[in-house]
Amino acid sequence: MLLTITTKRYPATDLGYLLHKHPAKVQTVTLTAGSAHIFYPEATDQSCTAALLLDIDPVRLVRGNNGPADFVLEQYVNDRPYVASSFMSAAIAQAYSSAMNGRCKDKPHLVDEAIPFEINLSVLPVTGGEALLREFFEPLGYDTTVQSHLLDEQFPEWGQSRYFNVTLRHTLPLKTILSQLYILIPVCDNDKHYFVGGHEIEKLMEKGKGWLDTHPAKELITRRYLRYIGPLAKEALGMIMKDEVLPVEEKQPKDRIRLHDLRLQIVRDILLELNVATVADMGCGEGKLLRLLMEKPAFKKILGMDVSYHALEIAQSKLKMDRLPEMQRARLQLVQGALTYRDKRLSGFDAGVLVEVIEHLDEPRLAALEKVVFEYARPQYVIITTVNAEYNVLYEKLGSGTFRHSDHRFEWTRSQFATWGDRVAAQFGYEVSYRPLGETDEVLGGPSQLALFKRS
Repeated sequence: MLLTITTKRYPATDLGYLLHKHPAKVQTVTLTAGSAHIFYPEATDQSCTAALLLDIDPVRLVRGNNGPADFVLEQYVNDRPYVASSFMSAAIAQAYSSAMNGRCKDKPHLVDEAIPFEINLSVLPVTGGEALLREFFEPLGYDTTVQSHLLDEQFPEWGQSRYFNVTLRHTLPLKTILSQLYILIPVCDNDKHYFVGGHEIEKLMEKGKGWLDTHPAKELITRRYLRYIGPLAKEALGMIMKDEVLPVEEKQPKDRIRLHDLRLQIVRDILLELNVATVADMGCGEGKLLRLLMEKPAFKKILGMDVSYHALEIAQSKLKMDRLPEMQRARLQLVQGALTYRDKRLSGFDAGVLVEVIEHLDEPRLAALEKVVFEYARPQYVIITTVNAEYNVLYEKLGSGTFRHSDHRFEWTRSQFATWGDRVAAQFGYEVSYRPLGETDEVLGGPSQLALFKRS
């Protein structure tokens, strides 16, 4: 199977810098069941093409296949050596890792430049046919040309196969194209050659960042990528759909900050204003707030707690904890735990933070959270954010009486949040103030709301 990437943007040989592969050399990388060869059929200032050719060894393929087979001879009779499958994704990740991760040593300005590319894939298996292939690529803006193949040219009455030669044209940064191919090639095939576990969620979040959350087929893509493993798919979809859909009347420029990122930045800025040194992020998820806090030397001790072990794995990877210098590593601790049970590890912090956490609990269980946070942990400051239910009418895709996220157990109006916050503050000896988050409507308030509790 063959993947080619072509550009005619002058000078076209900049493609070699982006890929970190010299056009004058043939290079080879080793895969689990074969090799991938990188070479350039053409390399001029006017047109440059990089080719990635996979050479899958059928014997190594059989030796490495310990998974279930659909029929008894599947290990020996299959299409894997001849099609673009998850082996192609693995080859992209190994051969073009620098490009896909946005690194270009000699010409770093090219990394984020939208460049016109033509991508050719031979041969791509698509379980679902041409219509599904187009459903995956065309919403991303690709000009898609598809050539289908008969099951058997000697027996045309057998109809079309699931194999296609695909040409994709788009003007995008190369790192974006490679990330999309990395995800969508095995999604089209609806199969993978390796065990799918929690680590695949991290890959999906990383490579799908910036495009998967807005893709109309994001749910199908997620479920296929994770091989329909229910718990993994549910967790991944929860992360992907965490942020709300933009109100229909709001036209967001490309550089406008997302609401969830805005929340985190405001929380960090409040913590800096409060001059606290130790912070516990209670419900840290994949560690976005932790990363913002780690950037500021003012925070001497940072704890991230989450009930999801997979989310903590993603946070550990995103924060590159294994690569941190010893002094930096000593500032940060990740722990698994639930906020409905007393946990001594939460004690002794200047501030506790719960960003979009409380609405994921059943309301009767909030009493347990209140005691854990305000009575047992009892930090000097507590910051809590939650969605503002009044703002929901501005969301085009949100039906009446439905929540912004499938895992929300409730969504409060500003009055309901203030009633709860005032009671908690009075019960546990805190003072509380409130503010809106996000672009504020004169009548409905902000899309999110924040309460700052200060121990009396």
